[in-house]
Amino acid sequence: MKMTIEASLTEEYTHPVRDVLWGHIYLTEKLADLISSAPFIRLSNIFQLGPVYLTYPGATHTRASHSIGVYHLGRRLLQNLAERGADWLTTEGVKSFLAACLLHDLGHFPYTHSLKELPLSSHESLTGDIIRKEPMKSLVGQTGADPLFTAAIIDREIDSSGTELLFYRKLLSGALDPDKLDYLNRDARYCGVPYGAQDVDFILSKLNPDKERGVNIDSRLIPNVEAVLFSKYLMYRTVYWHHQVRSATAMVKKALINSLGSGKITGEDLYNLDDRGLFTLLAEKTGSPLIEAVREGRIFAQAAEIPIKNVNLDALRSINSRAELEEKLAAEVSKTWEKLDKNDLIIDIPEPVSFETGLFVVDEGRNFSESSSAFKTEMVDSLIKTLYTVRVFVDQKYRKNLKTFPQVYSIL
Repeated sequence: MKMTIEASLTEEYTHPVRDVLWGHIYLTEKLADLISSAPFIRLSNIFQLGPVYLTYPGATHTRASHSIGVYHLGRRLLQNLAERGADWLTTEGVKSFLAACLLHDLGHFPYTHSLKELPLSSHESLTGDIIRKEPMKSLVGQTGADPLFTAAIIDREIDSSGTELLFYRKLLSGALDPDKLDYLNRDARYCGVPYGAQDVDFILSKLNPDKERGVNIDSRLIPNVEAVLFSKYLMYRTVYWHHQVRSATAMVKKALINSLGSGKITGEDLYNLDDRGLFTLLAEKTGSPLIEAVREGRIFAQAAEIPIKNVNLDALRSINSRAELEEKLAAEVSKTWEKLDKNDLIIDIPEPVSFETGLFVVDEGRNFSESSSAFKTEMVDSLIKTLYTVRVFVDQKYRKNLKTFPQVYSIL
């Protein structure tokens, strides 16, 4: 059986794809058919980091290149785990996992952080639906994978069971998963910052398979897990949640909320769009000035930054309550400035973020959060709290008035 699994991970991988980050990535001809399909090509037209290119001009890499990178690391991961005793793997399961790595973002939205609060299906659910329908169903089947099994690895809402499925789910989403190892390295490379670089070769070579937990580590990998956690923190602080990125994201989000609330668009209109399709939809159906401003790079200026502890977080997390607070704050500002239009001011609240530490350290006999690592649960929670700030953005035409922006704690 082991030879069969090893063969399924090494033979017939003759189709090369040249990647900036990992060099030559080899696929089978049938896997190559997946990246030539229309659903996958859509990912070539979605920036991995949405509006980050407005701040870091190099960040124009796509969800397609990221997906191919995740497949590459997923294959390397399975090769190492098979050699280190994962004798429960099946050929069909291996091929399904590789297809899942390659297609895991198939249902992703453009400007994804703009849509997280909206009442839409998750991108994992949309991905599962796409894989189980034609043409992807047949294309996935031709690779030797099971389309339903592939979809179930990605979409945990699909009712399925089995230890091999649970094993692959743990591999695809965990503290040291191929998704995270690719996006941290890739995002850092394209943004031109050093914070995301990880020692992938060492990490993959030291992971040990575990049927229930996916992988275990020993204490030699503790520094690498710490590096991943701190890199993620730094990338959020300097790139993902940079104030200009938050501003552009908040502008798109408000345009979407307004458009959905008015009935000018429906949630279903937002499925299967790429970046250009999203902007075209909103421009044609809503005529939103916010969308036109983002398209032209006229990003709102930051008027205030408030620690999360100083605001009513529950009220801000409610879309309706936040809109009411925006109107109230705009009215307050209008007392000293000229009158603000309802779309001239936006309150931005970051979406929830997690820092996964669910690994077992074998030689210490305890979970990572209880291990000899400096990154105890309290420290990880502290990092997250440091990231969380509420920001108020206003149209650039009021930039000259920013020094007189009022104290807003009492309103928020």
